[in-house]
Amino acid sequence: MTDLPACPACGSAFTYRDGALLVCPECAHEWEPGAAASADDAPSVHKDAVGNVLADGDSVTVVKDLKVKGAGSALKAGTKVRNIRLVDEDHNIDCKIDGFGPMKLKSEFVRKV
Repeated sequence: MTDLPACPACGSAFTYRDGALLVCPECAHEWEPGAAASADDAPSVHKDAVGNVLADGDSVTVVKDLKVKGAGSALKAGTKVRNIRLVDEDHNIDCKIDGFGPMKLKSEFVRKV
């Protein structure tokens, strides 16, 4: 039996070596042996247009008119968005806006209330 370390992401003992990396077959996490936790593993910080740190459940206000594909009108500046969810994507805010429905926004176009 090999003496490979358990997966740091899920704790699985079924890790294997693939070239210079170690791989977990259960969660598909890959890492370098002996490497400390990298910056990719750290939670990202999302900031609004003026630099305030955002969190899940915050209420924000749109700071400029935004064109919405498929909608008849633009999302106007000053529109309040309640109960946001943060995600690690290009558009990093998931929300539901009254009158528009579910939508993804970029954090640089909102301001924390």
